[in-house]
Amino acid sequence: MPFALASCSIGLPKHTLHQKIEAIRHAGFDGIELSFPDLQSYANLHFGRDIAEDDYDTLCEAGRAVRQLVERHNLSIFVLQPFSNFEGWPEGSEKRKDAFERARGWIRIMEAVGTDMLQVGSSDSEGIATDPDRVAADLRELADMLAEKGYKLAYENWCWSTHAPRWSDVWNIVQKVDRPNVGLCLDTFQSAGGEWGDPTTESGRIETPAITEMELSVRYRASLKELAETVPADKIFFLQISDAYKVQPPLENKPDPESGLRPRGQWSHDYRPLPYDGGYLPIEQFAKAVLDTGFKGWFSVEVFDGQFEKKFGQDLNKYAQKAMDSCKELLAKAKESDTQ
Repeated sequence: MPFALASCSIGLPKHTLHQKIEAIRHAGFDGIELSFPDLQSYANLHFGRDIAEDDYDTLCEAGRAVRQLVERHNLSIFVLQPFSNFEGWPEGSEKRKDAFERARGWIRIMEAVGTDMLQVGSSDSEGIATDPDRVAADLRELADMLAEKGYKLAYENWCWSTHAPRWSDVWNIVQKVDRPNVGLCLDTFQSAGGEWGDPTTESGRIETPAITEMELSVRYRASLKELAETVPADKIFFLQISDAYKVQPPLENKPDPESGLRPRGQWSHDYRPLPYDGGYLPIEQFAKAVLDTGFKGWFSVEVFDGQFEKKFGQDLNKYAQKAMDSCKELLAKAKESDTQ
């Protein structure tokens, strides 16, 4: 099973993509998720000026240099991420026009960096269609654009999404898209944090008058059983791994006034450590369910830990090795655990 680390999940803003790649290779990883902001930062440094996010000619030139850099370190870029807020915009709207213009630009970047997969997160935008058929139609159009180049689309549920916060939601949409080059990106945080955890409660788990703690666990296990029994392994394109801190005091149950992010979005962006590094979510059970499908694809670390500097200082090698150790430990324990 190949191991990867997302470029956005290592280091501090001061660290360069080159420094990150060196640490990732030193720890023994096989590949990276290339994050668009890291490509843009690399381009800024490479050309000595600020490169706009829609300057695709320049970004592609930088992308070709990144590809060479990664290949020199015997790594591969297995996916470009995160392509967000794409699906569901009203027909004829400027938002929809912009979404497809971005798609064309990102496909050019994929070719430049040498990857064949695009990760698409389930949109958290307001004002979009939430009908699964409408969402599927947009993703089908994107899939066909990607297929012209032999590329794939990995659709991920973001647990604060407007329309598809659960793995079963994105799986339903992927089935409606009905294209061989469309599959799932599953994530231990997005599912354990969406179906069991809650950053707005003292307990750190979902609390409602209608659901006891035991009933919550039963529902979570039933969801995992359904995943293991109904999703074909070849439709899981990769698995992202991370955990979450129990937020104390809990987040307010309302969008952040500055970013507009819903509570689980805030949680995702700053409170996601490596597995076995301070988190509390039932992630082993989720990883077990994915493995039980027969999945043998990319096992990829994607974390957003606001305590990175406190824990690791500027030691990227120490962090990357910790990430590799967490991959191996989670894989071993998931194989031993029981979702029943």
